[in-house]
Amino acid sequence: MSYIKRIIEEDLLEKLSASGAVLIKGPKSCGKTATAGQYAKSMLEMDRDKQVPVIMATNPRLLLAGDTPRLIDEWQVQPEIWNYVRHEVDDRKAKGQFILTGSANPTDDARLHSGAGRFTIVQMDTMTWQELGYSTGIVKVSDLLKGSFPDFYDSGISLDFIIDKMLIGGWPSLLNASTKNALKMNRGYIDLLCEVDMSRASGVKRDPIKVRSLLRSIARNTATLVDNKTLEQDVKTSDRNELSRNTISEYLDALSRLMIMYEQPAFNPHIRSSASLRKSPKKYLCDASLAVAALGLDKESLIKDIKYTGFLFESLATHELNVYAKANDANVFHYNDSYGLEVDTIVQKRNGDYAAFEIKLGVGYIDEAAGNLKKFAGNINTAKMDLPKSLNIITGTGMTYRRPDGINVISLASLGK
Repeated sequence: MSYIKRIIEEDLLEKLSASGAVLIKGPKSCGKTATAGQYAKSMLEMDRDKQVPVIMATNPRLLLAGDTPRLIDEWQVQPEIWNYVRHEVDDRKAKGQFILTGSANPTDDARLHSGAGRFTIVQMDTMTWQELGYSTGIVKVSDLLKGSFPDFYDSGISLDFIIDKMLIGGWPSLLNASTKNALKMNRGYIDLLCEVDMSRASGVKRDPIKVRSLLRSIARNTATLVDNKTLEQDVKTSDRNELSRNTISEYLDALSRLMIMYEQPAFNPHIRSSASLRKSPKKYLCDASLAVAALGLDKESLIKDIKYTGFLFESLATHELNVYAKANDANVFHYNDSYGLEVDTIVQKRNGDYAAFEIKLGVGYIDEAAGNLKKFAGNINTAKMDLPKSLNIITGTGMTYRRPDGINVISLASLGK
């Protein structure tokens, strides 16, 4: 299988030239090692080389010898290597010495010293539609953050295509897989996560049945505001399983360590109204395909339950915006207030510039989404902050065009960085 260029490569090269070591973080099988391998001159596989534990116990610095940049793959298997890399960077006083990759953050009791000044971090996700070739990328998030929009028309894509791609996901190893085989592989990913990875990540034996129940609950509630109390009740009602709030908190922490789950924080703008802003984050699994796998769904299930498929599509589009936002030094939020006004996604740069996005699978809700965006913009206190650079609706089956009211309607198959 030929290598496909990834969006994070530009960030990786910049950080290699700026620091002694770069850490690439991301969920298992998202492509970290393959991408790091494009730039590494030597490699150490911490989880495969049987000599590593022996050398770690005797002379760890031997593991760092090799042409640079030296790739240290799955570094968290021997967390102490972090400190040796840190010292080596100090001693060499050179940039671009090491690339570390890891699919889990070490537990809090690992005695690691800060890598400040030596390490930079690159966050990697599963592949986007632009990387996979499903999107032309002609509508760039970078342009939307400036308020510009290309003058062109682009037709939409079919629901059948969207569902197929959500079932398969953005896993590099499934590029040429059939939907049927991808479903099997993704369910196997969930099985290993429940039975092995969760226990390994936290250093404590976790109950696979309870882990699976929690994953199913997160999947059921994807793209919605959900707190631990809601998850507890949902697990009890839907799976007839008991999970205490403490256990849920511990399991969520382990899922975050494995980068399987991420949270979309709330946007906190200056608004004119007296509405209070909801602070709870939204929870997402790192790829929409894992939500499908956790619930044991298939294509027929998603066609029958279009409402849930709409939430999955929001999960997919938010994943895309996360990757494209990071490429523009921006972060992704959601907006929700006590008056019931919601905006699915806000992308904001460090300088404060931001764009607002509603996400709708089909064209039937576009007018409603446009109304929400206008209410949101109208409620911004312009004496204290600027209006959004653009108002946008990401759609699945709809076409790409600019409405007469200035709101951009963007097919996911047109969106890029």
